Amino acid sequence: MEMDVKIAGSQVSVKTKNLYNRMEWAGAFGDIGTLIPFVVAYITIVKIPPLGLLFMFGIMLMASGLYYRTPVPIQPMKAIGAAAIAGGISPAALYASGLTTGLFWLLAGVTGVIKPIAKLATKPVVRGIMLGLGLTFMVGGINRMKTAPVLAGFAMVVTYILLTNPKIPAMFVLLIIGVVSAVIMNPEIMSELAKIHIGFTLPVFSLPMITWNHLVAGTLLFTIPQIPLTLGNAVIAIVSENNELYPDRQVTEKKIAISQGIMNLISPLFGGIPMCHGAGGMAGHVRFGAKTGGALVILGSILILVALFFSDSVSIIFKIFPNSILGVIMFFAGAELAIVVKDIGDKKSDFYVMLIVAAFAMWNMGAAFLVGVILDNSLRRGWIKI
Repeated sequence: MEMDVKIAGSQVSVKTKNLYNRMEWAGAFGDIGTLIPFVVAYITIVKIPPLGLLFMFGIMLMASGLYYRTPVPIQPMKAIGAAAIAGGISPAALYASGLTTGLFWLLAGVTGVIKPIAKLATKPVVRGIMLGLGLTFMVGGINRMKTAPVLAGFAMVVTYILLTNPKIPAMFVLLIIGVVSAVIMNPEIMSELAKIHIGFTLPVFSLPMITWNHLVAGTLLFTIPQIPLTLGNAVIAIVSENNELYPDRQVTEKKIAISQGIMNLISPLFGGIPMCHGAGGMAGHVRFGAKTGGALVILGSILILVALFFSDSVSIIFKIFPNSILGVIMFFAGAELAIVVKDIGDKKSDFYVMLIVAAFAMWNMGAAFLVGVILDNSLRRGWIKI
């Protein structure tokens, strides 16, 4: 935040500093419901080395927190992640898709192309995207909670009780419930945790393993399909969400596009996966207490330490987070994101566009954006009536 402070007739600009209190620590874990499942899948299915993956994730989280000073999150690019996990792609092709993804968003930001595209996103379209994304998170959370419904129900009740408690952050209690329940449901996990060992290792430079064939495959199979989703979720929605929550620390579509471009050009060089600034991640961080970029710095620091000293034990460490508890975290993050639509107003056409866009957003973010722009303009110009 920049505050204008008058001192002896002059004005100086004072920036709000990142906080590192217990609420920022609690909010730091508000997005692990998305992070952990993707990381585990990348490591176990795609065979991405955990060292580079977690190290670069940590670096980008810290950079985002220090630069934006709001919880502008770092998340795995979901379309690329889902395609990579389902398609048995090689790590080199995944790294290549990160490079071409980064180049696309850097050029989109630097050239200003992103600005006229973003202007097409009127309030009903943006709110529809955020509602659809929020509901997607909530449904995904419920599906995870079904793996242990009694535990999830208990965790939800506890979370609601503590959600606004400034002294006992709900996230800390959730994590404790998760660890205790993991041990109770799987007593053998204690012997597995005993296998965790410390071993310092540095990330490996990954660029030499990327060939032109990897670049072509990564671009066609991953980069291009991801663009519409990133535009809706990680550019338009995150700008709207950040600027509504933090009007004193506003961002622009251009800044976010360039940011995503830079981090995806750097991340694959040391074994990192394609990343974005997903709106759902910010909702999760904020819902559990984060108010500044300090939460991202905290989470980033933890991931860097795990990467450098415990990368061989990552799959064991993540077992202490039961799927149902991750589902509860996702559910509350989704609800936090979806609730922003409360300001849509009582105009029937705006509400209608929002609902249609939300429905499409739960299927495909790019299609939702396109349908929303066409429908909203058609209604405003009187071409169609409802």
